[in-house]
Amino acid sequence: MSFELDNSGMSDRALEIADRVETFVRHTIAPYERDERKTAHGPTDALANEMKEKAREAGVLTPHILKGGGHLTHRETAAVLIRSGLSPLGPVACNVAAPDEGNMYLLGQVGSPEMKERFLDPMVRGEMRSAFFMTEPAEDGGAGSDPMMMQTTCRMDGNHWVINGRKTYITGAEGAGMGIVMAKSDDGACMFLVDLPDPAIRIERVMDTIDSSMPGGHAVVSIENLRVPASQMLGESGEGFRYAQVRLSPARLTHCMRWLGAAIRANEIATDYANRRMAFGKPLVDHEGVGFMLAENLIDLKQAELMVYWCADILDTGVLGTAESSMAKVAVSEALMRVADRCVQVMGGQGVTGDTIVEQVFREIRAFRIYDGPTEVHKWSLAKKIKRDWKKAHEA
Repeated sequence: MSFELDNSGMSDRALEIADRVETFVRHTIAPYERDERKTAHGPTDALANEMKEKAREAGVLTPHILKGGGHLTHRETAAVLIRSGLSPLGPVACNVAAPDEGNMYLLGQVGSPEMKERFLDPMVRGEMRSAFFMTEPAEDGGAGSDPMMMQTTCRMDGNHWVINGRKTYITGAEGAGMGIVMAKSDDGACMFLVDLPDPAIRIERVMDTIDSSMPGGHAVVSIENLRVPASQMLGESGEGFRYAQVRLSPARLTHCMRWLGAAIRANEIATDYANRRMAFGKPLVDHEGVGFMLAENLIDLKQAELMVYWCADILDTGVLGTAESSMAKVAVSEALMRVADRCVQVMGGQGVTGDTIVEQVFREIRAFRIYDGPTEVHKWSLAKKIKRDWKKAHEA
């Protein structure tokens, strides 16, 4: 790897797994980047399953979850997931892509033994995809960055909950085998585990979006009188947001990890191009304007990497890390967007073609600035914390 990752604080176990993941992604998965089964709505399930089978054979399927159900630390997970991201297909192949990775983490933390056996174990084995049903259509006045606007409802009917509403941007809903559905009762937000497909959950359409790395794409979904056994609610009625917080901070950070790997790969491609391509009598890299862009990339990549490790260390203390994950999400997504943009610019016309993955990485990271909370919402949340902390200090 041309960009030197910091291995301090990593166990030998994590580094061994990370090295195997990097070798697998670079040599086995990268050739699939030209596969015709890569579609505008993500790799087909046939392609995803084929790659997962190769990961299973290589011993790198769901590598951050250990035999016996243990889990790498967040810092160790960073070493593995950064390397999985060295191809946009890598996280799918290694079964560490969103939304499955975040859903597996949530169920591992708060799921009952029965829930883990029924829903988590098949996901860890790579036998089932999942979806997280939270965001709602803007035209319905539904929840987006503001979860308190949730319109999807749930009510008790005997020993079942009945759910009604619409959801949007539901990643991987088409083809998923289970879903985590957010709805509101009279007590507040609730979270349910549901089997998919279900005739009460109808995919209205799969949206055409700027990104194309996630199987199933992003769907608009109608939920009409979905009946869910009371035993499939996570926690109690009204505790949905508390459980969502368990998932959200780590999921923001693992997004940062995966896309950092993709940006590192894009920078490798741009660097190689700049050293080989001649213009005005010398390689592009010898032109100050180009060389400086690549130098700035190294700075941004290193700062993003260190921000990921810092936030991972915070989460490893056992705290929710809400503010810290917001800071990391903003810093890393903005830095990687600059990196991806410079890679395109360095490569000129070649950078906007599908001949390399650079243009896809640019598209994916542009979406990343919005997914799991746009930059502006995270900054606003941090500003509110600044005000709360100031008031608390002056009331003492």
